[in-house]
Amino acid sequence: MWFDGSRPVQNWAPSGNFWVASGWTARFDASPTYTRGASDGTAANWTFVNRAHPMAAHPDQVWIDGRAVTQVQGLSQLRPGTFFADYATQKLYLGTNPAGHSVRASDISKAATVQGAGSIVRGVGFQRFAPSIPDMGAVTAEREGVTIENVTVIDNAGTGIHAVGANITFRNITLARNGMLGGSASTADNFKATGVLSYGNNTELFNQSPVSGGFKVTRSRSVRFSDSLFVRNSGPGLWMDESVYNGVVTHNDMVANKGHGLIMEISAKFVVANNVITGNSGNGIKLNDTSNVDVWNNTLSGNGRNLNIVQDTRRASNRSTPGHDPRQAFPDPTMTWITSNITVRNNIVAGGSGNCLLCVEDYSHQFSAEQLKISANGNVYQRPSAGSPAWAVVWSRGAGNPAVHTSVAGFKSGTGQESSHVFLDGRPALNGWQPTAEIAAKDASVAQPLSGAVAGLLGKSPGVRHLGAWRP
Repeated sequence: MWFDGSRPVQNWAPSGNFWVASGWTARFDASPTYTRGASDGTAANWTFVNRAHPMAAHPDQVWIDGRAVTQVQGLSQLRPGTFFADYATQKLYLGTNPAGHSVRASDISKAATVQGAGSIVRGVGFQRFAPSIPDMGAVTAEREGVTIENVTVIDNAGTGIHAVGANITFRNITLARNGMLGGSASTADNFKATGVLSYGNNTELFNQSPVSGGFKVTRSRSVRFSDSLFVRNSGPGLWMDESVYNGVVTHNDMVANKGHGLIMEISAKFVVANNVITGNSGNGIKLNDTSNVDVWNNTLSGNGRNLNIVQDTRRASNRSTPGHDPRQAFPDPTMTWITSNITVRNNIVAGGSGNCLLCVEDYSHQFSAEQLKISANGNVYQRPSAGSPAWAVVWSRGAGNPAVHTSVAGFKSGTGQESSHVFLDGRPALNGWQPTAEIAAKDASVAQPLSGAVAGLLGKSPGVRHLGAWRP
């Protein structure tokens, strides 16, 4: 069963070089932030709406024969493949001749607001609704214990689906071609998402920051993503931000997103294991101001910086810095926003367009990588040639510029890290997403024994040795 937020528009009449349908009374809130009625921010590179796409926050939507048409600000900009909604005259204009074509336009904001604790929504689809950004999503789960499963949420303005409340589960859902975000969750403790397919979201081309892409979670505790795919989103694939605590990210693929594949930012305590993260325009994995992370048995290839571990000037001890969870005491003892206690084991880090394979930097120039307790061992590093990238590892020294190592052997010698590793110049480490025979043969001699905690999350035996992610 499908719920459709659009209706056919048939009363078209020519008007000069355009076509117009009169009596169009649909009205939508175009607030560009999560605060209804507020204007967008002014900080450089930190506004929702990109100046090149000024209509992004306007939820109006039109399709011709199932193909989305671009909204413009006025008649002077109308061209084939565009539309203009004139609220003042209650008219809808098309720049394409609608004769012989099916035209639909959104006329409903929200699809479903689930407010019954323990409710289950199953086996339906929601498409072409027009939620504004403050509506949070076409579908919102707003009470404890809600389950959304076997559901498709596609072609909606703003965000497809949003969770707020404890013990909410998203299972086997498809989130595609939504205007800003496929899905989101906030103050959603014990949130679980499994079998999520999130692709092609941010069709309105909002700025990647502060929010866009496949899925974003904020201010939540005990969050799990597994067996999911985040692909070709115009923004990050999966983003944990603003005091997310105790996250598990296992058995997922983040592929060909226009931003980072996976981000953990101003948060703490994660296990990131058995993921394939490839072809993302940004970093493969970015750990930013995030502590206590185990990064085990992931395959990272062809991203910008494949593995980027960074610190900036933000500190959780500063109450005025945005991103605290207001439900927690201040200072929150679980949140320092200092990147520390990061364990990197058994990953394959291959290729990429960035200037280093393993990158550890402190932009506040306060901490060395050793002080941050960054530990790397048992990993595979591969670059197409000795000069691409020239730096195998960038390693923070605290004050001044970081150290750079042109080989992993030099990194081992200089730091004592990577006592057991593989470093390939030229030869491939992967055949598609699978390790080559050369790499697979080194499981027993290079890979570190799987810890009991990680093994339990992956359904493996403790002590197993394997390089990269497991895939059938």
